[in-house]
Amino acid sequence: MAELSIIARPYAQAVFELAEAGGDYAVWSDELGVLAAISAHEDMMALFSNPRVSRQQVADALIDICRDGISNEGRNLVRLLAQNRRLPALPAIAAQYEKLRADAERTIKAELETALPVSEEEQGRIAQALKDRLGREVELQVRMNPDLIGGAVIRAGDLVIDGSMRARLDKLATQLGT
Repeated sequence: MAELSIIARPYAQAVFELAEAGGDYAVWSDELGVLAAISAHEDMMALFSNPRVSRQQVADALIDICRDGISNEGRNLVRLLAQNRRLPALPAIAAQYEKLRADAERTIKAELETALPVSEEEQGRIAQALKDRLGREVELQVRMNPDLIGGAVIRAGDLVIDGSMRARLDKLATQLGT
């Protein structure tokens, strides 16, 4: 896993610089998302490691599957990665690109996991509080998890705020020595 992230770093940086020069991060996000999803499929992973299939054939197969979902620059990236036997790194490249994009756009994706439904107004207040704390625009995704019993868990990058009843009960059990 760490090896793929090391391999992915220079490719993600190069794609980010292309996107920055073109002034459109979203296009590359979409293309890398498509490429990462397809390349992570077990059949594609098997194709990548098949010694009977040439690098060119692997690149052509991936490009054909994507059809019009990728630009000429995206096709060139696929060919380059295939030539260097780096296609399995596509999901890691996409993930690192998204981090670079978020830093450039001063945004962060946050997840609000709750036991009960949360109103739009409450979501707005939570997003604003996170924005004030993190100094970034917050893209809040809400997910219900009845196992929390009550309360909520917020995850934003490395920040985790666990205000769930489950966490409080676990803490109490630990203090009681059970």
